[in-house]
Amino acid sequence: MRPMKRRRKNRKLWITIIILSLTLLGLLFSHCRKVEADYPRDEAPKLEETWSCGSGDIKVVRIQLDGVIARAEEEGFLTVRTDMVESILTQVRAAERDPEMRAIILEVNSPGGGVTPSDEIYNALRKFRASRPDRRVVVFIRDLGASGAYYAAMAGDLIIAEPTAVVGSIGVIMQTMNFQGLSEKIGITDVTIKSGANKDMLNPFKPVNTNQVALLQALIDEMQTRFSGIVSESRKIDRAAKPELFDGRIFSASAALDKGLIDEIGYWNDALACTAKLLDTGALHVVRYEPQRTFLEQLIEGKSPVVLPGLKLQSPQFLYLWKP
Repeated sequence: MRPMKRRRKNRKLWITIIILSLTLLGLLFSHCRKVEADYPRDEAPKLEETWSCGSGDIKVVRIQLDGVIARAEEEGFLTVRTDMVESILTQVRAAERDPEMRAIILEVNSPGGGVTPSDEIYNALRKFRASRPDRRVVVFIRDLGASGAYYAAMAGDLIIAEPTAVVGSIGVIMQTMNFQGLSEKIGITDVTIKSGANKDMLNPFKPVNTNQVALLQALIDEMQTRFSGIVSESRKIDRAAKPELFDGRIFSASAALDKGLIDEIGYWNDALACTAKLLDTGALHVVRYEPQRTFLEQLIEGKSPVVLPGLKLQSPQFLYLWKP
């Protein structure tokens, strides 16, 4: 009898636990729906602020641009995480909508990345600057500010780089591989059904088509013209007089300063001092944003284990990227 009673008690306990768990999940889902209905989360993001440093009254936010600029998504346990580009854009939008926000300090450590994502960040920062005449953007390059990251930095009123930083790589790149010779040796053939002669440009199983390369080169040249034009306008540099700045090479911080690619060499405290000077104040109140997530969102966004990382096959891309 005793084992039977114990089993019944255990069964009741488990039933109670299941009911409570389902109730809790229902409340959490209900709360998530309520949060989403309260305001347009993408158009008017509300992010939690953490006091970073400073004890002044002038509010400034620090935003990180760290790593390759790409809209690569990370899969969570039950959902997909927001990519780094959207995270930066969301933070810039939140800063723009905050009436107390006077400046953004963009902390850069990036080799660049996608052409369009780099331009989106640049445009968002420019929009923040243009939203009020008393707003500023300061760019602080820690280790690397190359290609698309330097493109985004052109939205800044001032660019500061650490003494050991690498800057530049103003250029566009597209790379792929051609397996035509190898495929003939090992007997692998390509079957492509297409609607036009140029639909499968850079097909890796066919000889390189010079006409198709010329078409792609024209696109590369157009993107480079845009990139170099933005740099020339922002940094007041004559492209014809200094063509070496626009051939994709990188520069040390001291060389970049000498050639007008940056404004100052210094560290974080120097970046804060320069920002305070731009805002005509003696002290700043620096914050950083934290994403506003419910408990359930944090739970389902838990990162799942990575199986066979790095085996994802990507198509050729137009990139503002430094690829040594």
